[in-house]
Amino acid sequence: MASVVSLPVGELRKSDGKPIMLRDVLGWSVDHKVIGVQYALIALFFFIIGGSLAMLIRWELLTPALDLMANGAAYNTLFSIHGTVMIFLWVIPMSAAFGNYVVPLQLGAKDMAFPWLNAFAFWLIPPAGVLMLMGWFVGPAEAGWTSYPPLSTMFSPDGQTLWAISIHLLGLSSILGAINFIVTIANMRPEGMGWFQMPLFCWAILATSIIIVMATPFLAGGLTLLILDRVAGTAFFNPAEGGDVLLWQNVFWFYSHPAVYIMVLPAFGILSDVLSVHARKPIFGYRMIALSSIAIAVVGFTVWAHHMFTALAPQFRIPFMITSMIIAVPTGIKVFSWLGTIWGGKIRWTSAMLFGLGFLSMFVIGGISGVMLGSVPFDLHVHDTYFVVSHLHFVLYGGSVFGLYAGIYHWYPKVTGRMLDERMGKWHFALTYIGFFFTFFPMHMAGLAGMPRRIAVYAPEFQTWNVVISIASFVLGVSTFVLLYNMVWALRNGKVAGPNPWRALTLEWATSSPPPATNFVGDPVPFKDPYGYGTKEAAAYVEAVEARYGTPDDVAQSSKPAPAETAGD
Repeated sequence: MASVVSLPVGELRKSDGKPIMLRDVLGWSVDHKVIGVQYALIALFFFIIGGSLAMLIRWELLTPALDLMANGAAYNTLFSIHGTVMIFLWVIPMSAAFGNYVVPLQLGAKDMAFPWLNAFAFWLIPPAGVLMLMGWFVGPAEAGWTSYPPLSTMFSPDGQTLWAISIHLLGLSSILGAINFIVTIANMRPEGMGWFQMPLFCWAILATSIIIVMATPFLAGGLTLLILDRVAGTAFFNPAEGGDVLLWQNVFWFYSHPAVYIMVLPAFGILSDVLSVHARKPIFGYRMIALSSIAIAVVGFTVWAHHMFTALAPQFRIPFMITSMIIAVPTGIKVFSWLGTIWGGKIRWTSAMLFGLGFLSMFVIGGISGVMLGSVPFDLHVHDTYFVVSHLHFVLYGGSVFGLYAGIYHWYPKVTGRMLDERMGKWHFALTYIGFFFTFFPMHMAGLAGMPRRIAVYAPEFQTWNVVISIASFVLGVSTFVLLYNMVWALRNGKVAGPNPWRALTLEWATSSPPPATNFVGDPVPFKDPYGYGTKEAAAYVEAVEARYGTPDDVAQSSKPAPAETAGD
């Protein structure tokens, strides 16, 4: 039998690592595991900030009049900082958290290729976040997360400059991290792990990193021109002095549409691991899922102008409509492969699996509305309405965030050595699913009826929709605190996980929970098929692990701490 590790299962106890402490994450560390936790904690912090701003937005929109905000500019600030924080300081850093912690473990590596660079990339994020929030003291950005000129160059307060510098730093952090991931995945796989023996999460991070390295420098260039227009008197985006407003739109969306996949591809990788493990079934269409990630990375650079259909010359609309339809093909391949994976599987209804299935249902809705918006006549009709807001959130919350939640429930035991409580997890899922659906699905109807986005004062006939949406959004906001409480509670009270509570076959589960400083004792030996559930080798391995640590049902259904005498196991 090809063992997952070179050590017998019974010897895993000797390689137990120490939990990551608060003092570890507050200081400089080159350990990829500590850096992964640092990314996660700062992302969760900004998630609370961005979510709080969303609650203020929905509070304001309970009535058609301007009630909560002093004026329209204050409301503009709310959605500008909300959108920016949720994208650049929550979803992208949280995806990087999983990448930093999990990828080296899945590759059987001791660390990332460039540990110091890895730490430096993280420590660019706190000052960037501080700069973003400091805008509140000098007049915060109010030109939207897209920051179109001339609003962002001529009419916004000084906080708009801090906004641009902050995004610059965050982009640099992403580029450095992406280079590290590419080198690590290309050069640090163990013997016996070819490209098509890698876990699909590694493929997803590789595709994401390729997009970051290719696209983010364009955003950096645009931001540099924006800053120069604001502080040095240049006129790159001022038509009155020979500039071009559409230059910013082209540069911004050349980054920002691929950036949708920067946020979604890591969730795709998480979903592939979660569905296969918790359905106890080999992944369906492994190679097609892997190659479709690379296809998305390539084709994603050909669709940026569908965000500009209303500003684009008519003869250029059709080519971008065609590429917008084509990009749905590799994503559709993934969806059908995931459905094939769970079809006939022995599904364990864990919280991770529930969020994985929730991802599937919500992301498909977002994908369908995306194809609709890729059609020129339809897009011209609903442009800048709440239909677009609904589509965006079904992709980035119903997709990315649901996937990140699945990853939290799946890998939290590996990071902390403790299981999250499944009862709280299911409450979290129910509140999130219901709150999310009734927040954003009604926006389709409001948008089709003509309600414009980014306004605080709206026509009275839209109030009923907005009351429903706002009440549901408050439920969604409460759901987040169920997760946060569960994460804190489980640190001390959760059941001890053992090295492999899910009986998974990828290498991160072939070491203790949490892993030791060097990740593995001895050299890990990967399975030929990391998703080969049902093979004799996998059955023998699972039998050995369960004999030592109990069955998955014992782990998934119990929230009680292990007895003191068995806590070490």
